[in-house]
Amino acid sequence: MHLKAASGACRIGNANRTVHRKCVAWLKKIIALPAGVNELLNLDETKILTFDCYGTLIDWESGMLSGLQPLVRQAAVSLADDQVLEAHAFHESSQQRQTPYMRYSDLLAIVHRRLAEEWGVRTTWEDCVEYGRSVRQWPAFSDSVSSLRRLRKRFSLAILSNVDNVSFEHSRQRLGAEFDYVYTAEDIGSYKPKLRNFHYMLEKMARRGIAQRQILHVAESLFHDHAPANEVGLRNCWINRRSGQDGFGAAGRPESMPCIEFRFNSLESFADAALAN
Repeated sequence: MHLKAASGACRIGNANRTVHRKCVAWLKKIIALPAGVNELLNLDETKILTFDCYGTLIDWESGMLSGLQPLVRQAAVSLADDQVLEAHAFHESSQQRQTPYMRYSDLLAIVHRRLAEEWGVRTTWEDCVEYGRSVRQWPAFSDSVSSLRRLRKRFSLAILSNVDNVSFEHSRQRLGAEFDYVYTAEDIGSYKPKLRNFHYMLEKMARRGIAQRQILHVAESLFHDHAPANEVGLRNCWINRRSGQDGFGAAGRPESMPCIEFRFNSLESFADAALAN
């Protein structure tokens, strides 16, 4: 997505009006800076980084496009990659709202069937199930493994992800990382952007003595992560993996542009700044 999109309206709930006032000034500065430059980066109080996984650490768009190729090749119309991803985002978020307790791999099977119907392609349930399992093969971004290894030297690491536990374990192995805390949609019984996912995480961390001000949420999706992070008053860092591309891809479009405290176009550039701070 082009950076100019970040100049839209900020939206935040009642959880932290101080964050709202500050974010307006921060956002103006960040938009004016080159990619990966955040002159206000201050992580002195930050003890833990909470990560979205898919789209931030794991390249889910490449994984989706690869897994959907059999459907795309048979579609009645020619489909560009962004059309495929946007259709996927629509059916995925719709299914997550309707069946919040469904495991992600099972939910993806239904998304596959909805896409086949939309594109006029005959498919079998076995094909749908195979696509649901393909999340296990989705690749990590090229900078994820090394950046997580470096960040772990200073911070505790956590995952807050719209995934089931079996699929995530395959992704964790690809990332080669140990996470101190893992909170999945399967654990919580709902999918982001539901606030209950964030409340669940914050409640569990509070029990371990971790204050909210010590947490920085690091994610790509404005829809799934940054908008609800604003609502609960959580500090945030946008890893803009789609920098230079139009649209919102597999993440979907947020209702309004959330406030962004820090922005980087790669996890590597975030790690550089965080460890130099």
